[in-house]
Amino acid sequence: MIGRNRRGFLGLAGAGLGAAWASSAWAAGDTAPDQVVFNARVYTVDPAMPKAQAFAVRGGRFIAVGTNEEVRGLAGPRTQLFDAKGMTVVPGFIDCHNHAGGDVLLYEVLVGNPFEVEFVTIGSIVGKLRAKAQALPADTWVEGFFYDDTKVKDGRLITAADLDKVSTTQPVAVHHRGGHTSFYNSRALAMGGITRDTPNPPGGTFDRDPTGALNGRVTDRARAPIDRAGLRQRFTPEQEAQRSREGLAHISKQFVRFGLTSVHHEGGDLAGLQAIRARGDLRHRVSYEAQGPELEAMIRAGLKTGFGDEWIKLGATSEHTVDGSFSERTMALSHPYAGVSPPYYGNLTETQADLDAWIERVHRAGIDVNCHANGDVAIARVLNSVERAQKLFPRPEARPKITHCTIVDDGLIARIKAANITPACFTSYTYYNTDKFHFYGAEMMEHAMAFRSFLDAGVPVAAGSDFSPGPFAPLMGIQGMVTRTGWNDETWGASQRVSVDEALRINTLNGAHASHEEDIKGSITAGKLADYVILADDLHTVDPKKIKDIQIVRTVTGGTTMYQA
Repeated sequence: MIGRNRRGFLGLAGAGLGAAWASSAWAAGDTAPDQVVFNARVYTVDPAMPKAQAFAVRGGRFIAVGTNEEVRGLAGPRTQLFDAKGMTVVPGFIDCHNHAGGDVLLYEVLVGNPFEVEFVTIGSIVGKLRAKAQALPADTWVEGFFYDDTKVKDGRLITAADLDKVSTTQPVAVHHRGGHTSFYNSRALAMGGITRDTPNPPGGTFDRDPTGALNGRVTDRARAPIDRAGLRQRFTPEQEAQRSREGLAHISKQFVRFGLTSVHHEGGDLAGLQAIRARGDLRHRVSYEAQGPELEAMIRAGLKTGFGDEWIKLGATSEHTVDGSFSERTMALSHPYAGVSPPYYGNLTETQADLDAWIERVHRAGIDVNCHANGDVAIARVLNSVERAQKLFPRPEARPKITHCTIVDDGLIARIKAANITPACFTSYTYYNTDKFHFYGAEMMEHAMAFRSFLDAGVPVAAGSDFSPGPFAPLMGIQGMVTRTGWNDETWGASQRVSVDEALRINTLNGAHASHEEDIKGSITAGKLADYVILADDLHTVDPKKIKDIQIVRTVTGGTTMYQA
């Protein structure tokens, strides 16, 4: 087959410059693959050749995909041969929304499990924080991370009274993994100047018990005056840089352990990423989503989305927050939350006018905007601003992102498609967070994380774990997307189920599309980057409720094994 139609076999027709290189190299006869994988069930996510048995890699790219006979015949004396023995191979997974907090995992007090469903007790949280407090001076913050209010054996929220048992002389905070609520002790509230008479500020709340007393739960923007109070552990600039580098190296190891080969980083230490790349510890590709000083520097220098290389590239902006949280019940909805008095519609974190101005400025700079919007009200506001910016300054190549894009209807989906917006929806939530879905009810959940509706409308919806709020394991996300059944065996939003093939595409090729990189990655196609994952079982044939348990045997980025079970 190769001799009769080499171009057709290699699948190079649409692969651009990489294809041209591969074709000429084979014609010259001066190359052999670095590696050949054969006897595999290869799901390519390439419609031109959806399945294969084998592929060859050279120079970090796929150069041939086809049958065992076709591809093994390309091997030379130095080619590494890998007999997959019937195991499954898929493209490397792509996470389009991740906070990549490796330093938190390494250095902070974790009061919940970052990666799995695990129940803890309030007593265990207090105990961990008390141990931390004993090593710190008065008025110095004691903080815990990865708290999940529905993964607590006590069956209730942690309160200020609970955290007063940690310390009465130090401010104490437990941060919900969702990122939009924190729980404080009495000392922290007092240091922030918050009393029972303090009114709720715009975009946040100071929650109270039935008597009107502060219960310690504070949401969204109301946390700012508390977080500014007190003292924090201080490190030298070099210590800070070292902690950041080690955190990034650590999280990169975790990503590939779960099969991720590309991750969209929400801001973070760009210099640190470059440093760990230089020392060989960057195992995944980064779409860097700038915020704050980095975003301002991009605008001043005229750097646009897409600047960089195949390992670290400037993507859209970091998520610009427009409303609150789904998991913490603060997203902005068009109708009030059930059972809450006085009526509560969630938190909008800025005005339409401010959002208009921010999106127009970034859009004019040639940078794709990315907004955090969960509720239907917030999503509509983002659409208003994007539509306005495109009318004022048309950029047909732009691919704006709406991160989360959780609660939608047909009208919003039609506007999303017309605006060429990529939604990056929660994936692992459909397994991990089903114990929160009852707060919204069956009807709303038929319109939440609406993968089916987006695909049916022709919208290239992508996967966004939102770690730390959700676990980043792609297989956990795929299981939830396919079954819509959670760890507690509850099924919600069954009308939004997708097939295994569709879930695979959402987590691979659609992710590449979100960063304008579908021509170089996201599928096992000749000419593309050789990012792939070997799985011990086939997602298509295993019990759908066991997909998350499939072992990651090997994760390969650019032809290099980055993780081996």
